[in-house]
Amino acid sequence: MARKVLVLNSDYRALTVCSVYKAFLLVFLDKAEVVNQVENTFLRSVSQSFPMPSVIRLYSYVNMPYKSVMLNRHNIFKRDGHRCVYCSSREDLTIDHVMPRSRGGKTKWTNLVTACKKCNARKGDYTPEEAGMRLPYAPFKPSFVVFLRDFSGIGDDTWKPYLQTESIEE
Repeated sequence: MARKVLVLNSDYRALTVCSVYKAFLLVFLDKAEVVNQVENTFLRSVSQSFPMPSVIRLYSYVNMPYKSVMLNRHNIFKRDGHRCVYCSSREDLTIDHVMPRSRGGKTKWTNLVTACKKCNARKGDYTPEEAGMRLPYAPFKPSFVVFLRDFSGIGDDTWKPYLQTESIEE
């Protein structure tokens, strides 16, 4: 069962994503309620049928001071659509520092992009402008909710109303 369930805090803000199994346990143990369910799909036991949750809401508020998206290779690739930002290739992808590390560039969301090996080698130790390569957009750090909504690829339409409220953070 690869389907995922959006978990909302008691105030209806997106908290995390979990497996259907874990979501069902939270509902069954009366720690959460089903807000949306998958139509015509059920979880079955020997004697009972339960609606398959798509979105659940916790009954108790969980204090989450700040939820951010981890900076790693996989998440940079997701943000950039698994394509080289310079030529749109999907082959031999690497990470490129827009401002090269040798020239003081930091390893942070706003300085990293996905590049194929060919474009990365061509750019070398230059900025995109110096190398004559166009950067189609400025790299950015997505917020947790924006990342879930736009880049995770695991959501469904019933999640949309709960993932509209947060903006991109720098």
